[in-house]
Amino acid sequence: MKVSSIDDSLFSCKGVGSTNTTTTTHFTVMKTSLFFAGDGFTVYDCKGKLVFRVDSYGPDSRYRDELVLMDPHGRCLFTVRRKRPSLHQRWEGYLRERINGQKPIFAVRRSSIIGRSSFTVEMYGNPGEEYQIEGCFGQRLCTVLNVKKEPVATIRRKVDASTNVLLGKDVFSLTLNPGFDGAFAMALVLVLDRINGEGVDSSGDPDRTS
Repeated sequence: MKVSSIDDSLFSCKGVGSTNTTTTTHFTVMKTSLFFAGDGFTVYDCKGKLVFRVDSYGPDSRYRDELVLMDPHGRCLFTVRRKRPSLHQRWEGYLRERINGQKPIFAVRRSSIIGRSSFTVEMYGNPGEEYQIEGCFGQRLCTVLNVKKEPVATIRRKVDASTNVLLGKDVFSLTLNPGFDGAFAMALVLVLDRINGEGVDSSGDPDRTS
């Protein structure tokens, strides 16, 4: 089912994008830069085909507070936007390009404002559907869990298959269990990346999700 044909009120992360499959899906995610380090992303499938991309055009605050996930042809799939003010570092997600008055379909927030915590993903319009993100995105070690505490997606450091060498943090793996949508998973990655860039603890390490 194409993203462009989905009604916002019918959204479910189990069927929003064309990367939703009945088998485990493996993506390689690469942070890119058009003008400044870490500004965007390109995402490839296991055959090396471009699946998603995110472009950013500099350090202007409006580009830090709102990002657009696109397909390989530049069509908008999701918009994620920081909600201000928010003690929980709350971000909201919208289907396609956000327009004034449009309601978000999901939100990501810290589970607690005290110390290091996991993140809660709230699904508007689907009260029984909620996710927790646990781990440390700064170390590329995260797991997305459903309400049954079952893993539906994981983020891990990428290992070069030919040399068995662990690659840098700008290249990592995103693995999806059957039925979990790739575009939605990448929207969550965008939020985690922005929140990780915002918070630095006293030791100088990026903020953790747990």
